[in-house]
Amino acid sequence: MAVSVNCPVCKTAVAWTEASRWRPFCSERCRAIDLGDWASERHVIADSPLDPTVPDIDVDSGQRQS
Repeated sequence: MAVSVNCPVCKTAVAWTEASRWRPFCSERCRAIDLGDWASERHVIADSPLDPTVPDIDVDSGQRQS
């Protein structure tokens, strides 16, 4: 028995099998829509607040900032 998941974009049921080429998406179209949402920053991963006791590091120089 195959597990079924809902497409994150259109909510269509998708069987989680090797035959489901675009899983967890139902189609290449839904996959592309989701990728576009990430690229345009409509989807983001939340970050926890920075620890104020840890100094920041300047990405360009690699040096700690005070």
